[in-house]
Order: sequence, then C-alpha cells, then structure tokens
Amino acid sequence: MQRRIVSIWFPRLATNRALRYCPVEGPFVVSQRLNNTDFIQCLNPAAERAGLSRGMTLADARAFCPPLVSTPADRAGERRLLRALRRWALRYCPWVGLEEPEGLVLDITGSAHLAGGEGRLLSDMRERLCGTGFDLRMGLADTRGAAWALAHYGEGLAAPGNTLAALADLPVAALRISEEHSVSLQRLGLGRIGALAGAPGAPLARRFGPELLDLLDRALGQQPEAVNPLAEPPHFGVRLTLPEPIGRTEDVMAGLCRLLDRLCDKLRGQEAGARELRLTLRRVDGNAAHVDLRLAAAMRDAERIQPLFTRGVEGVDAGFGIDQLRLEATLVEPLPLQQMGERTAATDRLNALVTRIGARIGLENVLCFRPVDSHIPERSFALVPFTEAPPMQEPWPEPPRPRPLILFPPEPILASGSTPPETFRWRGLRLTTGRATGPERIAPEWWVEDENWRSGVRDYWRVETREGRRLWLFHTPQAPGWFVQGIFP
Repeated sequence: MQRRIVSIWFPRLATNRALRYCPVEGPFVVSQRLNNTDFIQCLNPAAERAGLSRGMTLADARAFCPPLVSTPADRAGERRLLRALRRWALRYCPWVGLEEPEGLVLDITGSAHLAGGEGRLLSDMRERLCGTGFDLRMGLADTRGAAWALAHYGEGLAAPGNTLAALADLPVAALRISEEHSVSLQRLGLGRIGALAGAPGAPLARRFGPELLDLLDRALGQQPEAVNPLAEPPHFGVRLTLPEPIGRTEDVMAGLCRLLDRLCDKLRGQEAGARELRLTLRRVDGNAAHVDLRLAAAMRDAERIQPLFTRGVEGVDAGFGIDQLRLEATLVEPLPLQQMGERTAATDRLNALVTRIGARIGLENVLCFRPVDSHIPERSFALVPFTEAPPMQEPWPEPPRPRPLILFPPEPILASGSTPPETFRWRGLRLTTGRATGPERIAPEWWVEDENWRSGVRDYWRVETREGRRLWLFHTPQAPGWFVQGIFP
C-alpha cells in the first residue's frame, strides 16, 4: 500500500488563538520580545494589507500603522492549542504528530477511504478548521518532507508515485534547509528542487555536507521519515456499574473503596499522586451528584483517602438509587516512590489532618508560616496557604540574635538618649530597666517601600525589667525616638 502523508500548516496560529478570545476589527499582531525589543511574530490579514510583515519591530509597526492592536505572545498557550488540534485530528487517522511550532502531520495510509477518498478528507478538514476560525494550508504527498513542502510553498496534492513532478517547481527552501544554503544554491542556478535533483550529488555533498542530500532523499522518498504520534497521557479514572441501585452511605463507601484501590494502583504505576478527586454518583433517573475532594498534598494511599470522602457522601441525595460510581483524579502531581519511615508517616498524617480541616473551612484558609530571607523582623516570615507552601527541607533558620516570641507593630514610649531609659511607661505600666543587651543595628531594605522604616536604621535592645517583663526595644537615631516591638518569653 502506498504511503500517504498530510501536512497541515497554521500560518496564523498565534493570531487565530488570540482573536478567538478577544475579536478585533482591523490590524492585529502578536509580538515577541527579543533582546529588549518587541518584534512582530504573527499578524492577521488586515495587518498585512496595511504593509506590516513578520520580523518588523513593534515600534516601527505602530509608527507605520497607528490603529494597530497588539498582544504579547503566549508560547505555552499556543503549544496547548496545537496539542488540542492534534487530538481533534485523531478523528481522521490514528497517526498524528506535531510539526512545531505551527503544524501537524498525519499518516492517512489506509484511512482516506473512510472519509470518501483523499479529496473529501482534505475538504472536510479544511471546512471544519476554517469554520472555527483557523487559517491553514495543507499538502498531501507520499513523504513527510514533500507534504511539508507543498503545505508551505505550494499548497496542493501530489499524486501517488509522482512526488518529484509535484516538487520540481518549488524553491529549494521547501526542503527545510537553512537560509544560507538556500541563497548559495540560488547563486549556483539550483534554486528549484527539480534542478537540484538533477545535479550531481558528490559535488553538492562536498560543498554543503550530507544533510542537504539527506533532506532531498527524504522528500523524494529515497530515505524513510517516520511520523511519530504523541503518546496519550494516562487517564486516571475508574468506574463501577452496579447491577442493582444502592442508596445507603455504607454501600457507596464500599464501592468507593474498590474504586480507590484501582485508582491508586494506576497512580502508583505512574509514580503520581492525586491532589484533586471527583466522585460522580449517577442516579437511576439519569441525574448525577458530584463529590469533590481537594487534598493538602499529593496522595495515593486508598486507606487514608477513603475517610475523607465520608462527609461529602453523607450529604448526597441518592434519590431512587445510585447505579453507577465514577472516580477521577482531576489534578495529578508527580509522587516518586520513597523509603517509608517515621518522618514520612508523620508527614502523611499531617496532610490527612489538613485535608479534613480544609474540607470544612476550605484548604485556602489553612495557613502556615514559612521563613523569608530578610533581616527585618516583621519580614522574616510569610503566612501562606498550606497547599502552596514549599516543603521545609531544613529546620527554620536561626536568627543572628534572639528574637521575641510575640511581635507586634512598634509602640512608642517616652524616653531620650541612645541607651535604654532607666524607667519608662508602656501600656499603662511603669517599668524599671534591670539589664539591657545590645544594640543590634538593622538597616532598612532600600529596594522595598515600607512606611514603617522611613525613619532609617534601628538599634534594637533586649531589656529585662525589674517587674519581670522582657521586652524588645529599638531606638531610631535619625529621628530620635524609642519604641517597643516584642515580648520575650
């Protein structure tokens, strides 16, 4: 059977994607920053008609076309869209690969007749893609290289076994060679593929290297070039269909136990853990109830996960009965295998506790402290959600000097001089200094705007009073004043 390859090129993939979310009438471009300069990466037909082109600086384009609308490039979003298009193209054949950054390649060998022939297959592709707002060009040939050349330089269809005739009038750049080699070949009078194919190979190999002839042989089918489809990502979902409807919480939990065992086996095989789970309970009337569970950390232990579903399952209305259970891990994270120990068990217990609390008040409301690299006392820690906190690889760093257990906004006291006062009043108490340790000078971070530190450096003292209070005082030399900011245990 003759091999047949389709190449699909989306020359305006970036602008098509952007305009799907925010339609714009008139000139529109997608820009990319390179060496602190914005260049046009992609543009719509209206921008081309206005005289703009790819590679032009955005500043020049705006001067040339004042009503121009632009948006920054989103490479990650474009890659996601291209992969979504690849999944869509699986309707035509099982072998679909990527021609990044703006194309797809399909091996339709043995599949074209299912769509009524090659012509109808290409027409159906074009109609569906153009109907959803995509600009595209397609090529069909016996080889991957020839299909790519037709899509980019001469959109059309090469008859089976007639590859060279279809490519003969195309420029040598259609062989995917470098621009430097393309210019050199044109100077030699070999600007077309037909002329290049008829030239002696040995002199070309000596001058341009073997890669030029390899690309030519691949395009003409003298060397194989495979279409490598992307492996489908693993699907972490399991289902249980029941012969008789159930309605009791105990029965639902028993079915969930069986589903969790199967799901955790899948996760373990991929060295992954679930962060978000969804249990779907289908009732006999066709409606479905959903129980969502967010975990504090990636987990794949069925015994620990199952009790966390209890509260959600108890609140489900079973109606006339539930005849199907479906469990899916909607968010999965890597979870490599590791040696079990006391520390790992303690971490798992903590994650399970946080998950139970988060199921009641929301995981985003469970907060924890994390150290921050700063000498400023009130900036040496951060309060972040437990699920977003990076794991503590080392113990909490020790400060250069002892820090108070209780820290609060500075409270002024009446005192003068650069050393702690012998007596002072604070919060209605008259205190007497027994021993003072210091000073520890802390300078403000000039790159951070903070109204509390506009007075400049602070000289901190650890003061033990005769009344038993152990306070943290500081003095501001630039604007003389004394303040209390913390209490030692």
